[in-house]
This record gives sequence, structure tokens and C-alpha cells, in this order.
Amino acid sequence: MALARARRERSIDYWPGFVDALSTLILGIIFILSIFVVVQFFLSQEMSGKDTALARLNAQIAQLTDLLSLERGTKSELESMVALLRSNLASAEAERERYKSQVEGAGAGAATARSRADALATELDAERRQVARVLGQVELLNQQIAALRRQLAALEEALELSEGKDKEAQARIADLGQRLNLALAQRVQELSRYRSEFFGRLRTILANRPEIRVVGDRFVFQSEVFFDAGAAALRPEGRAELDKLASALLDLEKEIPKDIPWVLRVDGHTDIRPIASAQFPSNWELSAARAISVVQYLIGRGISPQRLVAAGFGEFQPLDPATTDEAFRRNRRIEMKLTER
Repeated sequence: MALARARRERSIDYWPGFVDALSTLILGIIFILSIFVVVQFFLSQEMSGKDTALARLNAQIAQLTDLLSLERGTKSELESMVALLRSNLASAEAERERYKSQVEGAGAGAATARSRADALATELDAERRQVARVLGQVELLNQQIAALRRQLAALEEALELSEGKDKEAQARIADLGQRLNLALAQRVQELSRYRSEFFGRLRTILANRPEIRVVGDRFVFQSEVFFDAGAAALRPEGRAELDKLASALLDLEKEIPKDIPWVLRVDGHTDIRPIASAQFPSNWELSAARAISVVQYLIGRGISPQRLVAAGFGEFQPLDPATTDEAFRRNRRIEMKLTER
């Protein structure tokens, strides 16, 4: 009769395990995404700084381009002025030659022609000095334009270098994300393997006990195995069962690498009937106290406190929503699950 009831309980208890496994997977995904967001945050800070530098370089390039255009326009005006002065100089020289020929060909009016020639020579010297001054300005402008071109080339080179670093940073981000996902997947696989080994040992140690059931990736102990009604002090029979669990957990703790963040979570559950005693004002306090009692006993048996978690769920996670005595008995339980921290 008891065997038939145990088989019936096992056949309907797979759904909570599936939900718990799914929640573990979701937590792992959230953990991976949180790490990736942190990495993205720091890399985005670096990228924003590079974007600011690129904008500043582009502004400098635009400013230098405007200056270069202005200098080129000034140079064109000066070249036009030089051409005009050279034309005037050529006209003055031609006129001086004409007067000189007139002086040589005619004796009368020689003094007047000579004075006119001297005046033209003075004007010619002035024109030559002005042409020399304009040519000096043109040469200075050529030097300034050459300097601007060199500065523009240096800025373009810096811009290309910055863009190359930006592409390299993007490649590093992608590579880091891939390596991070691979490492997390490997850790999840390792913990899953050790979890399977741990539950395999417990199935062998705790076999043929109808009050101890395996539901998905959790071991479910009826509260009566460990505690009296309305109490949180461990019974001697419950301590004996926890000794078996502690032995298997100690062996597992030696095998799992220290860098894998695993914990054994102990969950306390009650039925929906309120307790409201002086020691436990609500089912929250009772379920949490029972989970803490189990954790403290395991610590006393040598389990590292960093590998244990106690949680109280009160009456809010029932396995059976019915209001029968059998449903109440099933809902009063201690669940143990090997999971990630």
C-alpha cells in the first residue's frame, strides 16, 4: 500500500523540478548577461572617449581646411597683383626706352627728356621694390600653406590610427564575449556533472525511504523526518539522515574545484495552516528556523558555511493545493538543491 502511494507521489512530482531547473537556467543566463553588460559598460566608456577625440580631430581638420582655402585665395590675389605690377614695370621700361631714344635722336628739349627719363627710372625702382615686397609675401604664404598641409597630413594620420584602434577594440569586445560565454558554459557543465554525481550517491544512500523523494534536481524530505510538529529542533532520526547527507557532501566538496561557486540550498516549507505560536509568530519564521537548523547541523558536521544557504518559503510554495491531511503532510517538507551561488 505504502509502495503504491510512493509511486503515485513520484509520478506527479516532476513539474516542480522542471520549474526549478528552468529557474536555475534563467539565473545562469541573467548572470552571464550581467557580466557582459559590465564589460560593455567599461568598453563603452573607452569608446566614448575615442569618439570625442575623433570629433575634435575632425573639427581641427575642418578649421585647417578653411584656413588653407583662405590662404590660397590670398595667394591668388597677390599673384594677380604681381602680374599687374610686372605689366606696369614692362610699360614703364618701354616708355623709358622710348624717351631715351627720343633724347638720343633730338638735341632740342634734351634736358626735359632727360628729367622725364630720370622720373621714369625712379618710378621703375619703386615698382621693382613693390614687386620684391609682394614676392616676399607670396613666398611666406607658400611656406604657411606647406606647414598647414603637413599639419593636415599629421591629423589625418592620427585619425586613421584612432579608427584602427577603434576597430581593434571592437574585435576585442567580440572575442571577450565569446570567451566569456564559453567559460560560463564550461562552468555550468562542470557543476551539472558534479550535481549528477552527488544526487547519484544520495539516491544510493537514501534508497527505499518513502518519506525521502527525488523531485527533479532536488531531494525532498518530509518535515516529520527531522522535526516534531510546530518545532524547529532536529530529532535524532533526522540527524542520522543528515549524517549520511553530510558524508556525501564532504566527498563532493573535495572533488569540485574551488573556483566553481556552488552551494547547497536548504529550503523550508510548511502547510497553509497558521501556527501563530509564541516562538514562531508565522509560518515564515517556522520554515526559516527549520532550514537554519539543518544548515547549522551540517556546519557542525564539517561542511563549509560558504557552501550552504538557508531559505524559508512558509506556506507559499505548496506541492499539493488540496486541503486534505495528505496534502498538508506533503507540503510540510525540507528541500535540498545543489546550485550556483
